[in-house]
Amino acid sequence: MTDRYAKGMEVRRRVLGDAHVERAEAGKTALDAPFQELITEGAWGNVWASDAISPRERSMLTLALLAATGNFEEIAMHVRATARTGASPRDVMEAFQHVAIYAGVPRANHAIKIAKAVFAEMEAGDA
Repeated sequence: MTDRYAKGMEVRRRVLGDAHVERAEAGKTALDAPFQELITEGAWGNVWASDAISPRERSMLTLALLAATGNFEEIAMHVRATARTGASPRDVMEAFQHVAIYAGVPRANHAIKIAKAVFAEMEAGDA
């Protein structure tokens, strides 16, 4: 295990929560282990571990980029992470408004539907 991997796991747990990481780790196989190592070191141990911008700002950027590129399957996970990053529901909606203007209303609209459902789950204690 590299230092970057260890740092990545620490940041990943802080942002996504232990339960999420434990589920992901339990599902890891020999086939996808290299990919899991790549994202843990690259995304979590490098990008998310940087202190150049705040976790709140990084969360907003991540959600905007996911929506703008149509990667909707990752949005719910990152909306749940806002409970740990400090990005408020209003912050998320502001990010999606940027998506609407710069990447397209349909993508922003779909991302907002996902975020609203996740925020409702979080409020109800289901997430």
